[in-house]
Amino acid sequence: MSSRPEIVGPEAGPEAPYPLRMEGKVIPGFGRGSKELGIPTANLPVDAALAPWIAAVPSGVYFGYAALALPDAHPGRPASAPAGGFAVFPMVMSIGYNPFYRNAVRSAEVHVLHAFAADFYGAHMRLLLLGFIREEKDYKSLDALVDDINFDCEVARRSLAREAWRPEAASAESAAWLVEPL
Repeated sequence: MSSRPEIVGPEAGPEAPYPLRMEGKVIPGFGRGSKELGIPTANLPVDAALAPWIAAVPSGVYFGYAALALPDAHPGRPASAPAGGFAVFPMVMSIGYNPFYRNAVRSAEVHVLHAFAADFYGAHMRLLLLGFIREEKDYKSLDALVDDINFDCEVARRSLAREAWRPEAASAESAAWLVEPL
């Protein structure tokens, strides 16, 4: 993995075609994220009517921000989030077929870079994709897949830690959309 960059994207912030937006209700996925990989994911439907750009982007790993409208009683809801409003978290996501698992259907699987004590199926999620980390690939072992996903998470954290990669710096309009009431 040392041949992969630890930070992606220019210091000045996201470049076209970013930012890209996607939203929907969190749906059950394949059930592998938490159980098999130890990396929980929130899945959104891959719907070109809701995200027209999705068919044109390469399958791979992306990063940016996820906004979640968690119920007020959800244990993962930050106290700072407005009642009934969205809480924003950094995220990394996979769009593709997950060759290791030989999926026949393209999926959008989001790993929110925050520890949650409970699932949030059915919660409304908005995604602001700011950049691309790498194309999807196959792996020789489950350990190799997990190692690469963990490295992707670190790349996302480091890349988003830069000032120009905050949601409001990347796009004031998109940052406002992330937390706009439903």
